[in-house]
Amino acid sequence: MVTGCRGAWVAMAAWFAFSIATATVFLLLVLSRVSQAQVFFFPFRQPETCGHNEYFDISALSCVPCGANQRQDARGTSCVCLPGFQMISNNGGPNIICKKCPENMKGVTEDGWNCISCPAGLTAEGKCHCPTGHILVERDVNGTLLSQATCKLCDGSENSFMVANALGNRCVRCEPTFINTSRSCTCSEPNILTGGLCFSSTGNFPPRMTSAARYGELGVSLTSEWFAKYLQSSAAACWVYANLTSCQALGNMCVMNMNSYESSTFDACRLFQFIFENTAGLRTVHSFSFWRQNLPWLFYGDQLGLAPQVLSTTPLPTNFSFKGQNQNTKLKFVAASYDVRGNFLKWQTLEGGVLQLCPDTETRLNAAYSFGTTYQQSCEIPVSKLLTDFPTPIFYDVYLEYTDENQHRYIWAVPVLNLNLQHNKIFVNQDSSSGKWLLTRRIFLVDTLSGRENDLESQPRLVRVATQISLSIHLVPNTKNGNIYPPLITIAYSDVDVRDPTSQSVEVSFSVRYEMDQGEAHVQTDIALGVLGGLAVLSSLLKTAGWKRRVGSPMIDLQTVVKFLVYYAGDLANVFFIITVGTGLYWLIFFKAQKSVSVLLPVPAQEERFVTFVGCAFALKALQFLHKLISQITIDIFFIDWERPKGKVLKAVEGEGGVRNATVPVSIWRTYFVANEWNEIQTVRKINPLFQVLTVLFFLEVVGFKNLALMDSSSSLSRSQSSYIAPYSRILRYAVSAAAWLVIALMQIVFFVVFYERFIEDKIRQFVDLCCMSNISVFLLSHKCFGYYIHGRSVHGHADTNMEEMNMNLKREARNGPARLLSSPASTFEQSIKAYHTMNKFLGSFIDHVHKEMDYFIKDKLLLERILGMEFMEPMEKSIFYNDEGYSFSSVLYYGNEATLLIYDLLFFCVVDLACQNFILAACLTYLQQEIFRFIRNTVGQKNLASKTLVDQRFLI
Repeated sequence: MVTGCRGAWVAMAAWFAFSIATATVFLLLVLSRVSQAQVFFFPFRQPETCGHNEYFDISALSCVPCGANQRQDARGTSCVCLPGFQMISNNGGPNIICKKCPENMKGVTEDGWNCISCPAGLTAEGKCHCPTGHILVERDVNGTLLSQATCKLCDGSENSFMVANALGNRCVRCEPTFINTSRSCTCSEPNILTGGLCFSSTGNFPPRMTSAARYGELGVSLTSEWFAKYLQSSAAACWVYANLTSCQALGNMCVMNMNSYESSTFDACRLFQFIFENTAGLRTVHSFSFWRQNLPWLFYGDQLGLAPQVLSTTPLPTNFSFKGQNQNTKLKFVAASYDVRGNFLKWQTLEGGVLQLCPDTETRLNAAYSFGTTYQQSCEIPVSKLLTDFPTPIFYDVYLEYTDENQHRYIWAVPVLNLNLQHNKIFVNQDSSSGKWLLTRRIFLVDTLSGRENDLESQPRLVRVATQISLSIHLVPNTKNGNIYPPLITIAYSDVDVRDPTSQSVEVSFSVRYEMDQGEAHVQTDIALGVLGGLAVLSSLLKTAGWKRRVGSPMIDLQTVVKFLVYYAGDLANVFFIITVGTGLYWLIFFKAQKSVSVLLPVPAQEERFVTFVGCAFALKALQFLHKLISQITIDIFFIDWERPKGKVLKAVEGEGGVRNATVPVSIWRTYFVANEWNEIQTVRKINPLFQVLTVLFFLEVVGFKNLALMDSSSSLSRSQSSYIAPYSRILRYAVSAAAWLVIALMQIVFFVVFYERFIEDKIRQFVDLCCMSNISVFLLSHKCFGYYIHGRSVHGHADTNMEEMNMNLKREARNGPARLLSSPASTFEQSIKAYHTMNKFLGSFIDHVHKEMDYFIKDKLLLERILGMEFMEPMEKSIFYNDEGYSFSSVLYYGNEATLLIYDLLFFCVVDLACQNFILAACLTYLQQEIFRFIRNTVGQKNLASKTLVDQRFLI
């Protein structure tokens, strides 16, 4: 029994061990799965967040502890030994071994590899210290380490003029101004030491200099550490020694102060002006009176009124052309660049985005200098990026390079209009009159230096950024060879109060625009507007006179004046439409097709007049359209049923219980059918609105006709995605869309009139034929004393016939030809109990000349009457019926007002596009408003038709 228990215990232990092994294997498998599904993230660390005894591992991107007796180096990406420890080995990072120096040699050499005795004491870093004017010597001339460092005094006597350099490790010759002033390496009184230079106190140089940097946009003035250190020395060196670099540095400080001038304060620009005025005896550079020898060229004089002479007197001696053998479409701008200390850096082309702060591809950046291409670029730049990319400003003097007829290369100075410039505290360059401008030459993009206070290594309090740079190019008036005036750079700076550079940002932009004098174009437009406007007045007067005849009103009352204004609105809308389409096509054709440049597109500000004309055309045309729509839905319409009863039938008499003979009633279904057909043709047009909108949209968006509206010289319908896409010209956009709309509409109208109506379906003539077949005439009274009459009286007497009789009637009609209104005896109808039958009987009797007191006669219209659309003869005793083979009754339908509808739709499309710059949206809204007005026209027309003809509206489809 004991043996059995032991066996059970052994079995249980084996099972337990197996379970543990199985669980362990399973756990390992799970852990391996988890490790395979790990997520890839880790804490974000920056070098400046590492501790004093840590360094930033550039591989692991994290902070790693330094080794024993080590600390972080100056860059923060490695470790160095603590003071009093020498390096034994150094492989970078933690692979540094440091050893403590012995007590008798506590100093460490400059390279950190050896210990040395320092008799003059130690620095905070554990290196040997030497007094001012001495240099530290640790090794002999062959590099052997000395057991004890020594400090050697540089020989500043007249024989050597040597002084310790800034690092204190070698003797160098004294600065020349010290030697010239004091014949030594010291600048003692009464001499003046400033900016590391020594000047004699004798002389007439202004003693009261201000180191203030002015930020006019913020109304702030601060003491700039850069100006405090180098303004006086640069000005003095420029004035006393004519030092070229110092003169450039002084000019740079004037530019950093926005070239602002104030006569009462000796700031950078006032000092520059002082030197300029007192060096009048020196020669000028390149015979330019504004460019004095040794000085940079900063101003085009200090007198108001010079700007117009500089900008619009002398054209550049070069030509520009878009096409042909002499094609020249490249603006070759070059710039002489200087650093903040006045050193010349290099000549450089502006291509590659030199003046463009916004990043982009080189192709798009260089498109700014393609002649005739309007360029716009804008972006938002973090202030932290500006602080990193522009530790010191770079200054540019911009020129335009060109080649003369002999292939000699020249450069033309490009003037600058600095909008931040103040002349005696007045922003003169923000005035609209160029006669008050003060043009300058030198520019910079970002200044993070002058805004530093107390310490040049500290973060600047204020940063100045060129947020708007615009290059303007003006075409010489009446040129045929592409001559231009000197380009103008307009620049505006923004002052940024630096608080949190990582969260602050600045909006910057760069643009190039082309301009020409639009005065002559405006005169031509005004002449056309005056002439066509006068003709519109005459046309409106004739229409008003015709309307007064049609309404039978002899008096000129308020209604007459309103009617004249409505007619004049429609005619004036046509005038504006003709002028805008003509103007748009002129700019489209002459700008895109020209070889040598003779015209340039109007700038957006110059387009406002054109856009106003388009808006006026649309508003007036909309008024005309609404007037016509209201007129059409308020006409009086009557149907005359000429069908006569066929025999009599026995009819029960209610209440009497008997029967009597009664006339066979005439069917109303023919009237219903004609009324329904009239309802269907109310909105029939000569074009298909949906096809019109889709086709225009196809050619503009898919084929690429919209690319013709870009403000560049290219006539290509396709553009590469990698190339720069110029902004759209509103005038060209209007011209392209109007041309596409008109061409497609005219093609539809020609197809409809020439082919569709002849061979497929002509709904207007079919309606007239239907009236004849139905033996129903139609009266359309559009005015009180004027209307249209469709004579549908059948020559056969009956329309309700069988097939055989109908065929006989058609053959008889074919032999006799079309019938006009004839004076024939009229048959009268039985007395009707409904107004419809009464009116039907009355109108029928009127047509049949029953009422002699209301008789009429028939005549043809005169040619001039047809042209003018009015009637000369005023009916006195009898009414006048004019023969009409042109179906003029369509004037009360959409069909007869196609021109008005076409122009209205076109203007609606263009106005939406001008407002939104979106052809797709314009097409959708145009079709939507077409359908809305079509629905209104049909719905209201049905109600009017039902009320005037007593036809149940349910039968009108």
